[in-house]
This record gives sequence, structure tokens and C-alpha cells, in this order.
Amino acid sequence: LKGKMNMKIAVSAESTLDLPRELIDKYHISVIPFEVTLGDRTDFDGNITPQDIYDFVEKHNILPKTSAINAFTYGEHFSKLRKDHDGVIHICLGSQISSSYGNAKFAASELDNVHVIDSASLSSGIGLLVLYAAKLAEEGKLTAAEIAEKVQARVPFVQTSFVVNTIEYLYKGGRCSALARLGAHLFRIKPQIVLKEGRLIPGKKYMGRNSAVIHEYCQDILEEFPNPDLSVAFVTHTSASPEMVEEARESLKSKGFKEIYETIASATITSHCGAKTLGILYINDAGQVK
Repeated sequence: LKGKMNMKIAVSAESTLDLPRELIDKYHISVIPFEVTLGDRTDFDGNITPQDIYDFVEKHNILPKTSAINAFTYGEHFSKLRKDHDGVIHICLGSQISSSYGNAKFAASELDNVHVIDSASLSSGIGLLVLYAAKLAEEGKLTAAEIAEKVQARVPFVQTSFVVNTIEYLYKGGRCSALARLGAHLFRIKPQIVLKEGRLIPGKKYMGRNSAVIHEYCQDILEEFPNPDLSVAFVTHTSASPEMVEEARESLKSKGFKEIYETIASATITSHCGAKTLGILYINDAGQVK
């Protein structure tokens, strides 16, 4: 029998986790892609790029369609991982955002020792939990159930938010009204979008130059969520300018974060927010959950 000291646990997530390739490769994270449909073209997220999204929306004035992964596909994915691992941890795009969690949960119920966790998050908010799970799995000391329990405990503390440069994509996706769209255009408002209890809600409204907006947004977030795990943070964006990224990076550095990764949002995430969206993401649980 295998002892707890050499457990081989697979860590998995969808392509919406928005981790840099270097971390995916380093921690052997298994990624299952969403599908994106641009008119008559359907392909995997990754094969379809954010630039493809921008070009499609500009040309056709409609948003692409993104497809939740079905239970059958999850079942194949999990079964393949179980052949070579003692257990599987899969961390899903938030259940309030996509039906993928329900599909993954159903597929896992047909298999042994596959644990599906609702991240209640998106983008590198998922990535933060995946990275934590992967580091625990790499140690080889815990069972899949024990890792799942530790990851689940951190879910409520993931700070996920963004500043959206244009609300056109939100409007086209039915997430804001025509009146809000008009006001945003007139006053050049850049709204903050916050994930709270798994739901996307509007936050503060910013005005001004992009780099100044990012500075103000970062200060607001770091003040509102002041107890970060300083081991890692992400600056995740959709084609933001180098100045915007640097402003966010400097804000995190001044707070004392040890590792700060810049990541580009996947096509699935990009299709809902548009270009020059940027967020800082971290787990706000210092001294609470370890």
C-alpha cells in the first residue's frame, strides 16, 4: 500500500485559470480548454486568442459564444488522470458564472477519488487556488481529500476584481443597461468589477488616464483587502499597456508581495470584458488559513 508520504495527486483546471505557462509546466497542472465560437468557427480556448476576439467583435459587433465543458468530456479527462494518479483535484470556474462546475461534479461522482472544487472565482483567482493545490500535491504528504479540504478553506478569501476600460463588452453581454453605457461614454467612466460570493457585481467607478486609474484602483483594493498572503499575486490583463501593468506591479511590490506574475487573460475571459481590462488578484487570508 502507498503511504501518505508519496501520494501522487493530479491538479486540474479549465483554461480560464489564466496562469502563466511557466507555472503550468512547473507544477504539472492539467488544463482542459473551453470552446469559443466565432461565427462559423469553433475552436479551443488557446487556439482562439484574445486578438481573435477583438477582431471578431470589431467586425461583427457581437460577442463570441463560449461553451461550458460537458460532463462526458470531464469524465474522459478525469479518467485519464486517475490512471496515473492516486487522486485528482479539479478547481472549476465559479458555479455562479458557468454550468461547468455542475458538469464536472456529475462526472466526478462516477469516479473514485476525484474532488471538484467550486472556485467561486474566475481567471487567475482560480489560478491562485490551483497553484496552492499544486504546491501541496508536489509535497506528496497529503491525500487528495486533505488537499481539497485545505483549498476549499481558502476559497472565500480569494480577492478577484478588475477595472474595465470599456463597457461595450459588458453591454453586449447583457451585463449593463443602455443608460449605464451612455453614461460611461459621456463621462469616460472605467468601472470596477468585483467578484463577491461567486457573483460579478459593479464596484467603484473611475475616471482619468489609464495609469492613474490603475494606481487608484490598486490602492483601493489593497486597503479594502489588507491582509494578503504575500507569497504571490497576479497582475492579469487583456492587452493593457506596459504603463498600466507597471503601475499595478509597483503597487503590489510596495505592499511586500514576494512573487508577482503578469498574466494575459484567456480568450474565454477576454470575450466578456474586452481590451485593456486589468486586475490585481491575491488571497486575503494572512494569519487565517494555512
